[in-house]
Parts: sequence; structure tokens; C-alpha cells
Amino acid sequence: MKTALLMAVLTGLLMATGYIVGMVVGVDPFIMVTIAFALAMALNFVSYWYSDRIVLRMYRADIVSENIAPELYSMISGLALKAGLPTPKIAIINNETPNAFATGRNPENAVVAVTSGALSLLRREELEAVLAHELGHIKNRDMFISTVAAVLAGTVGYLGFMGRMMLWTRGSRRDSSSQLIGVVLLAVFIPLAALLIRLAISRGREYQADESGAVISGNPDALADALIRIEDVVKRKPLKQGSPATAHLFIVNPFKTDSLIQLLSTHPTTASRVKKLRELAQTPYR
Repeated sequence: MKTALLMAVLTGLLMATGYIVGMVVGVDPFIMVTIAFALAMALNFVSYWYSDRIVLRMYRADIVSENIAPELYSMISGLALKAGLPTPKIAIINNETPNAFATGRNPENAVVAVTSGALSLLRREELEAVLAHELGHIKNRDMFISTVAAVLAGTVGYLGFMGRMMLWTRGSRRDSSSQLIGVVLLAVFIPLAALLIRLAISRGREYQADESGAVISGNPDALADALIRIEDVVKRKPLKQGSPATAHLFIVNPFKTDSLIQLLSTHPTTASRVKKLRELAQTPYR
């Protein structure tokens, strides 16, 4: 229910952005609202059916067969059985920084992607815990919600950017107070609101996937150790390919961040996640 409410607010914010763009550039605001809504629906349709292919292609991830990676398939199929899920496809990203993400529109069409760095640097129990975390996302159906949130938030930002560009190219022939207010809203408040709503969705789901993954693997300490190890490598070797807009998909943000940006990160801090996992290890969670 909370997620549905957040998504409704984000959709409403998108439509409000369309209205403000219309007001700023002198186009009928209700026409812009209609265009914004239609654009969101079209993008959601595309993201629902093709988001997994787009993301996998972005990171040059190759889906591998069981013959190519028998041990990896054996590991994830056993975890999927414990989670009550169909075994997802596995994709490998040729990158030395350990990380992983899940994508796909539903559990029946899910793909778990892992980097070659995760396969070589993580201990077996840590890799198993990471895979269980991604299965937690699949079980909780986070992939679709995260994709829709990213699409809607991205559309809000794009409409705001287009509104500002249209205003600047047209010149300031009307210096009305409503126009000035609209520019401020487009430049600052609406993008910030979209980001905060997106964070409210993604951060909570990371905690949920951590807990689900700990239950599936039966080893919350191994997941905590994996998070520490992954973050340590990411700090030294951040990911250079791909887009920061997809950071929320990964188990740990793979891109370089500073302390200020961390406050607005799509992920909770690794320290807070590790703390919760250590506490979970001391309680009867199964």
C-alpha cells in the first residue's frame, strides 16, 4: 500500500510537471498534462517488456547456459527452490568490480546478473548470500516497481529540462511572477521531490531484500561480509560503464560517490545494512 501511494504521488508529480511546463512556455497546461501522462504510459509499457534487455545490453551482460556455468546454476537453483521461485537466467558482466543486480518484469522472466569480479573475489558463502539477496528482490517483485519509479522520475526530470530549454530559447518576453515561480519549481523543487520519492521506494526495498536474502541463504553474516567487501572494491574501482540512473538496481551502488551525494543515494549506507544483518544473525529469523 505504501509503495502504491508513493507511485501515485510520483505519477501526480509528473502530471504537475506537465502543467507547470505549459504555464511557463505559454502552452495550454491541460494539453501538457495529457502529453505527460501519455508519455509516462508509453515509457512504462516499453520498460515493462524490454527493460531487462536494455539494462543487460547497457552493461554488456551475456546470458550464460548451465553448461557454461554449472556451479553457478547449481547454487542459484538451490536458492530459488528454497525461496519458492523458478530458477532465473544468469548473466555475467565482464567487470572486475564485484556486484550484482536482478532485472525482468516478473519472477518467470527474471535474470540475475553478476560481474566476473563477484565470481572471482567473493567467497562461496558470500556469493551465495549475494545471489539470495537478488532472489529477495525477485520474490518481492521489486524489479518492476524500481523500473517504473526510475522511468517516471526520469520523465519528470526530462520534462522539467525541456521546459527550461524552451523558455530560454523563446526568450523572456513575459517576465510574469507565475513564469518565475514555474521556473523555480522546474529547476529545483520538482526534481528534488521526484528524487526523494524515488529514494523512499528504493532504500526501503534494499533493506527488505537484505532480510529476504538472509532468510533464503540462512547466512546474514555472509551477506554483511559481502557488502563490506563489495563496497571496499567499489571505492577503489568504481564502475565506469553504464548509467548512474541504474545504480539502484545493484546490490551496492557501483558508481563513485562523495559524502554529500551519499545522503541522496538510492541505497542505505552499507554500515546501516551491515548493522541490521548482524542483528538479524543474532535473532531467530527462520
